[in-house]
Amino acid sequence: MNLATTQKVEFSAEWADATLFSRIMDDLKTYEGDWTRQGFWAMVVYRFGRWRYSLKPDWIRKPFSLLYHVLFKFIQILAGIELPCEVTVGRRLRIDHSGGIVISGFVRIGDDCTLRTGVTIGLRRINEPHGPKIGNRVDIGAGAKILGNIQVGDDVLIGANAVVLDNIPPNSVAVGIPAKIISRAHND
Repeated sequence: MNLATTQKVEFSAEWADATLFSRIMDDLKTYEGDWTRQGFWAMVVYRFGRWRYSLKPDWIRKPFSLLYHVLFKFIQILAGIELPCEVTVGRRLRIDHSGGIVISGFVRIGDDCTLRTGVTIGLRRINEPHGPKIGNRVDIGAGAKILGNIQVGDDVLIGANAVVLDNIPPNSVAVGIPAKIISRAHND
């Protein structure tokens, strides 16, 4: 059983019933209407990949699956963003700077998160197929690595090039290699 499909993000009823078009329009607002942003392209392909699972029967879905795989590879090569449709992504994910972004299919990302160039979110060991669960409003700096079966709480800042291998409580900052956790209350 694919654990990525069993992980759930709690969505509002409005978001759970949203159409492919409305989700893409929500993503476009996240990018201030700039459809030329490579992060937006990746989100469109991601949303399309998720949507195709709703098509029944299989013979109708198969051509859309082929198109998804071609588009996924195109975005992976052109933009340097690997965001498979098996990832669970909430609303308004912003990929600010493309290039070198790799996200495992076992990952769950909440609402209003930001990723920057060189971010890796995935497995710590290949034989342990459990990815990180990222909370809401998490800001992930350039080059950060978040690995393993860990949880990152809401309202967390992860510094550039941080290597996160342990859980991070809400309202924290994680910096360094390996990442050290600092309460945001002391930084405000």
